[in-house]
Amino acid sequence: MAPRILDFRSDTVTRPTPAMRVAMAEAEVGDDVFGEDPTTNRLQARVAEMLGKEAAIYAPSGTMTNLIGVRLHCKPGDEMICEAGCHIINYEQAGYAQLSGVAARTVEGRYGVIELDQVKPLIRPDNPHQVRTRLVCLENTHNRGGGKIQPYETVERICGWAHENGLRTHLDGARLFNAAVATGIAAPCWAAHFDTVSVCFSKGLGAPVGSALAGSRELIVEALRHRKVLGGGMRQCGVTAAAALYALENHIERLALDHQCARGLAAGIAEIEELRLTPEEIDTNLLFFRVEERLGTAAQFCERLRQHGVLMLPTAAQTIRAVTHLDVTSDDADRAVGVLKQVCRGS
Repeated sequence: MAPRILDFRSDTVTRPTPAMRVAMAEAEVGDDVFGEDPTTNRLQARVAEMLGKEAAIYAPSGTMTNLIGVRLHCKPGDEMICEAGCHIINYEQAGYAQLSGVAARTVEGRYGVIELDQVKPLIRPDNPHQVRTRLVCLENTHNRGGGKIQPYETVERICGWAHENGLRTHLDGARLFNAAVATGIAAPCWAAHFDTVSVCFSKGLGAPVGSALAGSRELIVEALRHRKVLGGGMRQCGVTAAAALYALENHIERLALDHQCARGLAAGIAEIEELRLTPEEIDTNLLFFRVEERLGTAAQFCERLRQHGVLMLPTAAQTIRAVTHLDVTSDDADRAVGVLKQVCRGS
């Protein structure tokens, strides 16, 4: 029997566990557009409680919850400040501009981390010739930064400055629970600094679909209107909400295993002369590494890995991403390191 394929491309590739499938099959459902899906209502209440917010809304994706967050805080002609490598800028098709008429002013961070001194000069003057600065967005953990955790003190300083200057704050917290587990700083502490927080269930938590946006009750009532116009109103979505609820109750603490697995994978990569980790420090479950040009492009290298049963993701000409999750183990990481060595040797 051929060894199973090891998929390190993303933590979105996970499949529902048997127990999660049972929860989905047994979910009590109703029409959520009428607010009558009891499982979805429980999920939304649970997310709000876990993040220390008044309310939350369930949506199909993090792209949608981030866009709703931006639309809640910005009108057409307004501007948001965010890090240049963030997910909202790079992987959400500039929906803030396409659909909402919002401009973005980006700041180059170090592996996604920006400092207060970088954003202080960026508030536009009250001038009819210029857009209006309205929002600061942060991402935690930072995808393109290699799963980097935004330092808590930095988050506190930036959000405090933003609020002192009349700006709103939004957190793309798709992997916020990874940051909470890795630092020991509880999710409500992180969320407290933001007016709205988006969290994702289909990444490290292992649910098949879905995200939520949390904030004040007033904002979430308004978010319902934005979700509707974006096509995010779902009917008997308690089936998938049950998976998200199961994940929240059973898959958060185990994220530490993913972090440990990623560190093991990174340690093996660090021993391979032809590969270089960027960054070298692994905070959570994501890592990036560069491939020497003599081994071909990242895409070519990943194709050779695939032929040996290991899937990783080329993200630039010479850069590859690997992500650990509940469907790969430390033994799988060891096997992947063996394959990496084999491919670097040309065999």
